[in-house]
Amino acid sequence: MGNIPHHFLGYWGYGAQHELEALLSSVGENLSPNLSPTRGEALNFPPTLVGKARGVSQDLENLSPNLSPTRGEALNFPPTLVGKGVRGLGLKIWNVIYIGLDGNSPPQQNQIAAISASGLLTSPDAWVSFQENNCLILGREPFGKMPLYWTQQGQVIWFASQLQLLLPILQQSEVNISGLYGYSCFSYVPTPLTPINGVFAIPAGTELVWQSDCQSGILRSPESKNIHSWREASEQLIDEATAITELQTLLKDSIERQIADLKDEPVGVFLSGGLDSSVVAALLVKAGVKVRAYALDFGDAGISEYPYSEQVAQFLKIPLIKVAVTPSSIKNALIPTVQALDLPFGDGVCVPLYLLSERASQETQVIFNGEGGDQLFAGWTNKPLIAAGVYQAENPAGEETFIQQYLRTFHRLGGYESQVYQPEVYGQIQNLHPEDWLLAALDRYECPSLLHRLRRASLMLKGAQNIHPRATALGFAHGLWVRSPFCDLPLAEWTFRLSGELCLQGACEKYILKRAVENWLPPEIVWRQKRGMGVPLTSWCLNDFWHQIGTWLNPEILRAHNHFYPHIAAQIVEGKLGAAIQGRRIGETLWLLIMWQLWRSHVLKEEPSKQSWDHPFWLYRRLWRSYKRWQG
Repeated sequence: MGNIPHHFLGYWGYGAQHELEALLSSVGENLSPNLSPTRGEALNFPPTLVGKARGVSQDLENLSPNLSPTRGEALNFPPTLVGKGVRGLGLKIWNVIYIGLDGNSPPQQNQIAAISASGLLTSPDAWVSFQENNCLILGREPFGKMPLYWTQQGQVIWFASQLQLLLPILQQSEVNISGLYGYSCFSYVPTPLTPINGVFAIPAGTELVWQSDCQSGILRSPESKNIHSWREASEQLIDEATAITELQTLLKDSIERQIADLKDEPVGVFLSGGLDSSVVAALLVKAGVKVRAYALDFGDAGISEYPYSEQVAQFLKIPLIKVAVTPSSIKNALIPTVQALDLPFGDGVCVPLYLLSERASQETQVIFNGEGGDQLFAGWTNKPLIAAGVYQAENPAGEETFIQQYLRTFHRLGGYESQVYQPEVYGQIQNLHPEDWLLAALDRYECPSLLHRLRRASLMLKGAQNIHPRATALGFAHGLWVRSPFCDLPLAEWTFRLSGELCLQGACEKYILKRAVENWLPPEIVWRQKRGMGVPLTSWCLNDFWHQIGTWLNPEILRAHNHFYPHIAAQIVEGKLGAAIQGRRIGETLWLLIMWQLWRSHVLKEEPSKQSWDHPFWLYRRLWRSYKRWQG
């Protein structure tokens, strides 16, 4: 393809043009290398200013189509007509810089910036556009593959495709307590929040529209427009044969759309050996694409899925590259992963996926994954939630609501607030209820049937706010275009026509997908029970990273930040935080906190405080355990 992923930063509104341009240029000149991804080398060119508005009555039709700068090349823009001003209040101006190279098609009509996870800008994932009535529009597609952020400084809206790009624009970067609380409940920050005060995220499937008052030069509060909603179809498809035929066609059509720009170059596929990634690999092979598969291997420490990946690769006759994941490789990639993710993500799979992207980038520039299949076909374990929904319907006055039951499926720190947060923060979150962040996704009016409601929630929460944006960020860090065939609008909307029995039949989840692809893959792959990726976080934390935890979650640093209790790490390993935080949950909870602290150090660039020794992690773990037994 020749082009590489890029990001953008820009502004729109009323202000001093020279000062805004100077600030924009200054941010571009001081970018860290990880914000300018290219296959292993940092870009070395000045950011190009892409254009300016010509006053309130700007004629968008005369803009140059070349909105994508390449290697510092000056754009052939028409002379900028600054207009006559607005009653002495200043000019409506805008400007954008792209960071990274972009050889894609230009943004669509009226767009001043657009970005695509796949590299196909004919259908951008996030965009910035104007309307003739002097509106600014920031929008995202419903799967959430690319984030988009904004902040208002005076009468100027700044926008960017990465949170880090907006930090230099702020007078001060302060942690947003609501964002922190959301992160501790879900392992991601729920939109429209971000972890920074005054910076907001555009929710997936939404456009935010700003209008200005030409008389006063004041920007009005933005209007939020829902441009797509996952909604259950009024008529449900119940015929299995018809569903199989239609689904096979939809899957093939999705792949065809995502390979339309490919020539003869090989592509990669992240092959876990699970059903979804195996289906994607099979579809690519059927379409005649040259495919190289990449699979993780955790060795003896984790649950090995590699033999299943190997079986699929042999069946499809494609090469399989094993990416060994060791404590040493995780430790070396940890900080680069935090920087690449941009936002804090607390899932333990992030660093292994960074390593997978790093290896794939050595041989390809386009990577396919199976993300989204679980959300479309009810692949996560929904049976306990279905049971909870039925119980709630029969016992509406029960001790725990259905939404509270759903919150528990995240297995994070929700419910442990008084043990987790220092008093000042605990007081600030008293009026926050994490269930509120789930209400729209679990809207029974959009999806009356419980299974469709759960699928809608999975798409809006675990997919659009967690899985897809982090997959794109990790791919972009290595110059990879990331393509997810299950993130296909016609396919996804079709699944809301499926009767519940075609998704979940008895104990068999994703039933109709399995029936549709059973002749494309080995039966052991199609019909085996799903397991999550076996990242051995608890083993790593209690053994290989034991001493390092004393640095990452040092009590003195936590005390200085005044958010989490200083000795929370020791409480977790001692099993004192909560009865449910045992076994694998120990590693998951520690990792959640570690990723947050490293994000503060390496994205927010907070100055580290002095470290203390009042923790057990400077001792050998065996010695510490002996000491605890002696104390007992």
